[in-house]
Amino acid sequence: MWLLKVEGLHSGYGDMQVLHDVHLAVAPGEFVCIIGPNGAGKSTLLKTIFGLLRPSGGRIQFDGQDITGWPPQRLVRMGLAYVPQVDNVFPSLTVEENLEMGGFVLQEDLQQRKERVFSLFPVLRERRRQRVGGMSGGERQMVAMGRALMLQPRLLLLDEPSAGLAPKLVEHLFEQVQAIHASGVAVVMVEQNARRSLEVAQRAYVLAGGRNRFEGPSRALLEDPEVGRLYLGG
Repeated sequence: MWLLKVEGLHSGYGDMQVLHDVHLAVAPGEFVCIIGPNGAGKSTLLKTIFGLLRPSGGRIQFDGQDITGWPPQRLVRMGLAYVPQVDNVFPSLTVEENLEMGGFVLQEDLQQRKERVFSLFPVLRERRRQRVGGMSGGERQMVAMGRALMLQPRLLLLDEPSAGLAPKLVEHLFEQVQAIHASGVAVVMVEQNARRSLEVAQRAYVLAGGRNRFEGPSRALLEDPEVGRLYLGG
């Protein structure tokens, strides 16, 4: 049984249709990446799954339940989390306050959940009282992912997590995403660093022009000459 299943999805912004008959499936605990050129509809797909955009056609299922068009606050309670590319932290709040905001819907002590996040991102424990606005881009991404993990989601949607990071920080970020996946969370990651994404994910989808172009095991796509020529720089 699929944890997430997207079938025949059409979505966009007003009259501008971006996604055309897109499909996607994610098994429980799986790591799936979505790659493709700029403007392919990758971020639009994540926003539509998370209820930030309402699809004009198709169906989205989570854990066997039709969630098409559900609002984000309802999806979060089901175990779906989303980290957008930008505006994903509260810069005026401390690291710890950001994490607590991630668990604001819970009627329980958040200490255990914060400790779990700190175990994944030890640097956040050290910086727990620092305001996030003064942190580096890589550290802010850690805060954003940690905040999403406070609700202990079953599926984490990541939109371009390495965007804007210095090259030396990108590899560290991929290691962190792998650690999140290893902790038992399924991951769907949209990422500009296509080759590295294919190296760390289990399966992948390639979108182009708002449509599915390729899909399959990441290693197979990495070794596919056409995928390499079109999307991996040769």
